[in-house]
Amino acid sequence: MPEEKLPAHRMQITDDLNKLLDTLPVEIRTEINRHPKKDYLIEVVMDLGRIPEARFPDEVSDLGETPISKEDLKHCVEQVGSFSGDNRAGIERTLHRISAIRNRTGEIIGLTCRIGRSVFGTIVMIRELVESGRSILLLGRPGVGKTTALREIARVLADDLKKRVVIIDTSNEIAGDGDIPHPAIGRARRMQVASPELQHQVMIEAVENHMPEVIIIDEIGTELEALAARTIAERGVQLVGTAHGNQIENLIKNPTLSDLVGGIQVVTLGDEEARRRGSQKTVLERKAPPTFEIAVEMLERQRWVVHEDVALTVDNLLRGREPVLQVRTVSDNGEVTITEEKIRESTNGSLGKTTQVASPMIPKGLRASGRMSPVVPLDYDFEQMLEQSWHQEEAFTPKVRTPGPNGEDWPVYIYPYGIGRSQLDQVIDVLNMPVVLTKDLDHADAVLTLRSHVKNHSKLRTIAKTRQVPIHAIKSNTISQITRGLQRLIGMDDPKIPEAADIRLFTQNGGEDEIEALEEARLAVEEIVIPLGQPVELLPRSPKVRKMQHELAEHYRLRSDSFGEEPNRRLRIYPA
Repeated sequence: MPEEKLPAHRMQITDDLNKLLDTLPVEIRTEINRHPKKDYLIEVVMDLGRIPEARFPDEVSDLGETPISKEDLKHCVEQVGSFSGDNRAGIERTLHRISAIRNRTGEIIGLTCRIGRSVFGTIVMIRELVESGRSILLLGRPGVGKTTALREIARVLADDLKKRVVIIDTSNEIAGDGDIPHPAIGRARRMQVASPELQHQVMIEAVENHMPEVIIIDEIGTELEALAARTIAERGVQLVGTAHGNQIENLIKNPTLSDLVGGIQVVTLGDEEARRRGSQKTVLERKAPPTFEIAVEMLERQRWVVHEDVALTVDNLLRGREPVLQVRTVSDNGEVTITEEKIRESTNGSLGKTTQVASPMIPKGLRASGRMSPVVPLDYDFEQMLEQSWHQEEAFTPKVRTPGPNGEDWPVYIYPYGIGRSQLDQVIDVLNMPVVLTKDLDHADAVLTLRSHVKNHSKLRTIAKTRQVPIHAIKSNTISQITRGLQRLIGMDDPKIPEAADIRLFTQNGGEDEIEALEEARLAVEEIVIPLGQPVELLPRSPKVRKMQHELAEHYRLRSDSFGEEPNRRLRIYPA
């Protein structure tokens, strides 16, 4: 992995903790001052009738033993500024945020007092990107430091680079409460927003009235705000903002915010282009250039993933490719390390044996991840591949036929198409069926395939008709359906009399718990459901074992459902 060193830069942290503590009741303030981790306090939570809590990065501590009263909440509310439409207030000339919880009548019954800190040096990992003039989008979970980074970016651009910076401060969280902004934003100007739903209007107003070179926006969360951000970017103004989502994949899946990374649209390709790409004719593609050219996923406070070309990353994700991740970390002494990795960050924040994280719209599995090599050139289409498959001739061996119990010619030579080979072999072996699987259609007595293939692929029907080989279709690729299809092919299937099930067919590894669960289901079907016409509930089982029981019930042509909550979820089998 390539590795690069950037100059060391130490972080300085300042807060006005005492100003926040002065707004709290005396008992709570005393408890916080005694706490050994006071300097790492994140927030104080006060809910009516409950013990107040102090939250730290790695623990939560009770503050005393006296529940919060209405008088305590009233005392705090009187000390802070007025609450805006989003139920947030602040303390003038500080970065602290007080958020209210109200009851149905509008009375405040809970407060979250969050400590606001100004951290100088927090953007050392991406400073050269900030100075590049390109628009940057910050992503990450709540509390990871997005707003703190925005504050520092605004100061660096305004003070160090002497740019005209305007901050759209919807909740006064970036520059603090009151008319005079906090010194942490340097010479940057701040525009306050009367109510959250007007943020997009203030964004446009800032560009039209104040000639900014940089616009700073916190929490882009609506379609109107995303549209306003695109309008601003198209006017040549550098944008720096945050959005809801941990990773770029979250924005791709979010129809409201996908425009920030270019927007997603469904495109129908021509036959030639689909063959060239080796893809389906209907694909997902990026609609337009991304509003933000750079995206930063803030995994932890000192560990970020940077996408320097958002357009390339989105294109790779939509085509099922695994993007190369540029991971930047900063050590305690301020030394930044840049590495490249190809393992996607897992949701718990650790890099490990995880596969690519992709949206539901993106193909998954070995082929999509690029770890499976195609067996034919990519410009082959399905019709060509199907045509070639008919000519996979095997070494010629004369067919040896023996008469069956009713004079049939056994064994039956079957050409499987789209059916799991391992499942076919298992059924043939366990039931000792007179069936031979062949890869040569010219020597086959019948084709066994899925109904969906017969319905969707006319080529399959045409070729089978030309060679005068009958097609037998089954509903799904399950053991019970394959068993029934093979029995029908060799004349052993009576649709009115389900044959007794061989439990070995439905097990995966033959473990005792699997055998026990399947034997329970078999006895229930043969001794209660079928003869007495009564439904039966089985014992709770794991999802894997329940799936086997479902297939066993399907073998008897019976309906079954799972119900209940884990770990007590169980199967119910109904009479025909």
